[in-house]
Amino acid sequence: MRLRRFSAVLAMVLCVTATQAQNYPVRPLRFLIPFPPGGGADSLARIVGAVAGESLGQQIVIDNRIGAGGNIAAEAAAKAAPDGYTLLQSNISHAISASLYRKLDYDIVRDFVPVTQLASIPFALVVHPSLGVSSVSELVALAKAKPGQFAYASSGNGGPSHLAMEMFKSINGVDIRHVPYKGAAMIATDLVAGQVQMAFFTVAGLLPLISGARVKPLALASSRRSPLVPDLPTFTEQGMPGFEATTWFGVSVPKGTSPTIVKRLHAVFTQALKQPDVRERLVKQGFDVIGSTPEEFDAYLRAELQRWSKVVKESRASVD
Repeated sequence: MRLRRFSAVLAMVLCVTATQAQNYPVRPLRFLIPFPPGGGADSLARIVGAVAGESLGQQIVIDNRIGAGGNIAAEAAAKAAPDGYTLLQSNISHAISASLYRKLDYDIVRDFVPVTQLASIPFALVVHPSLGVSSVSELVALAKAKPGQFAYASSGNGGPSHLAMEMFKSINGVDIRHVPYKGAAMIATDLVAGQVQMAFFTVAGLLPLISGARVKPLALASSRRSPLVPDLPTFTEQGMPGFEATTWFGVSVPKGTSPTIVKRLHAVFTQALKQPDVRERLVKQGFDVIGSTPEEFDAYLRAELQRWSKVVKESRASVD
């Protein structure tokens, strides 16, 4: 008798869940962004979210939850109901945090379902012209000849620009001092002044610095060249195959979200990315537009977890 009652209740719950998924959405969605308003991540979310919301027939409300390297937003999303009304803009920081922090209240793989990778922005290695180098191999040779005599800037311990350079150091066996900063503007100022000799910048952050030859870009940490800097070769082209460091952004939802809802969200976000005006606006901001399947995004995220876990371990980076 109890088994029959349990089966009946379970069938009723499944029926209600299926009905809710079919009628989805009936109210606005909340898109948690781990970055402040006005930046590239926020702009990406607003541009794509507005178009996706139109397709859904409901507004996608941007909710900026900044702090702790993206962990505050991720923790809030992980605890949200898996009903498709809370989305997380997952990003490279979440892949790094998995090994950078000793304890987290969420697991970016276990607690979430990937929807799609929206876009990415590759990093580029930039040096001060006084170094007199024109390629990655020349920089490596110079750094080996003068160990510890050069310094690189980053946006902070454990951040993507820090770990990108630590990966570069590890692969090439060079000793370059780390100088952490609190923002890209301060890095640019000191790099142009020659206070530090090199740094990794995103393509978007690189463009204002190229004018007037104030800095010299050496290589792009991407699998292919960027249309914004078409003459800048990749690391692979310069003898470092597979060296990639990109700041990427995707859409994830809490684990347990209905596959029907995940499919619906994937459709509207990828359709938004295919619109010519959306792509044009994003490309101008330095984004490589992607729009992957949930399976592709899941595989990419797992690969990123492995990549940055190795770098964190070898560099001994830590924030707690």
